[in-house]
Amino acid sequence: MLLGRVSSIAIILLLIAWGVAPHASASGDVPQALSRSPAAAPAAVPAPAPTTQPPSPIERPAPARPAPGLEPEWGQPGLDFAPQVKTLARVTACARGAEIPPSFSPAVVEAHCHLLGTLADQWSKRWLARARTFFDQTVPTTNLPDRVVYPFGGGDLLTALVVFPNASEITTLSLEPAGDPRVLDNLDQADLEAGLVEVRKKVNHLFSVGHSKTTDMGRMTRSVLPGDLTYTLVALEIQGFEILTARFFRVDPSGALEYLRAVDPYPHEIPGLRSPFASVEIAYRARAGGPRRIFRHIAVNLDDAHLAANPAVLRHLEAKGQVAAMTKAASYLLWWKEFNLIRNYLLEHMVWMVSDSTGIPTDLARAAGFEQIPFGRFDGPFLGGGNHPTEVFKKLWAEEGAGPLTFRFGYPDSAGHDHLVITRRATEK
Repeated sequence: MLLGRVSSIAIILLLIAWGVAPHASASGDVPQALSRSPAAAPAAVPAPAPTTQPPSPIERPAPARPAPGLEPEWGQPGLDFAPQVKTLARVTACARGAEIPPSFSPAVVEAHCHLLGTLADQWSKRWLARARTFFDQTVPTTNLPDRVVYPFGGGDLLTALVVFPNASEITTLSLEPAGDPRVLDNLDQADLEAGLVEVRKKVNHLFSVGHSKTTDMGRMTRSVLPGDLTYTLVALEIQGFEILTARFFRVDPSGALEYLRAVDPYPHEIPGLRSPFASVEIAYRARAGGPRRIFRHIAVNLDDAHLAANPAVLRHLEAKGQVAAMTKAASYLLWWKEFNLIRNYLLEHMVWMVSDSTGIPTDLARAAGFEQIPFGRFDGPFLGGGNHPTEVFKKLWAEEGAGPLTFRFGYPDSAGHDHLVITRRATEK
């Protein structure tokens, strides 16, 4: 590690020798830390030779820096972090298109890739083959919006790509931030190895169980590697997509997007400041060629109190017009009265939705002009809590004569049965 190993006295002496004020930072549209490829970062930095030019900020210890002046700049067109994201994808998701940084052992990365590849093969045989057949027969091929909204879907681009393989735009929303793509610049070999073990554990849970546990996502948020972003990169690689651009954004009060234009060059979080890397936009396309597509993850609290206080995300979603939707393993939050705003958004703008029983309750869906088609078996909710009667879903399965389901989609029911429900406009067949 380059940071935190030099005493404060040594830092001051080095800064004086370089002629740099202790609180100086890079400015302009492209920070110095972004002007070089992460792959070029050395494993260790020797004592600086006499020079008239100070080294890049990433090569010297970070002085103590007060919060003022560290706020990121937002606007258009925004910094493109594709080089950093592609390098992160090479190391964590075993993607093509970038080199392993020389500070890391290729053998360690390749061993990780072998294990990750084995997990992906098992997932393809045990889950994907069954799910692909089901969704090919179930998802409409005409009159379906090509924009997808996935509330409570952080870390699960993979399932969205399976359900909606032709979507031009997919938006997931959850509490978890995407994460800083520059983390590799500040990791040593031991950190990386521990982080890759964590990646495999969490990806294997998604592969095996079919959803990302909230507790897992929380741990990945605190991991040395960015959890939500890493899940996304694994999904894109497994599904055969390549990254074109990667930008980070925030949503302004009108619902428009403002992109990160300048950011502190040090790849670490500043206590007390919201991460500028919370929400990400990745443009991608199939490696074999095809249209440019967009994935966005928005880090946001979707309860009524937060959306009412700051409705910017709702304005952004509403501007999409009609959408397809999905949710699963969502802690039954769409049953709760505290999530009326996001539930009402879905009922007003979605045309077709797939979910487990954590989707929209049957009585509310029917009142808004939808019908529901159940699959599998549902005897009761997987989790306790919530404040909507369980009976409306139990009655749906009892009345409609559910179709067969041979794979898990989100939570099982209270007895471990797999289940799924399609919610669609009554006129949509």
